[in-house]
Amino acid sequence: MIESLLIANRGEIACRIIRTARALGIRTIAVYSDADANALHV
Repeated sequence: MIESLLIANRGEIACRIIRTARALGIRTIAVYSDADANALHV
C-alpha cells in the first residue's frame, strides 16, 4: 500500500489530491516554489 505521496501540482488540483490522500490515510508531501509559499496547498 502507498504510505506517502509527493504532490508536485498547484492550486485546486493539489488540494483535491491532498484531501483524497488524507481520507485514504496516505501522508502527503507538497513541493512548491517561493512564489507559492502562501498557497492553500502548502
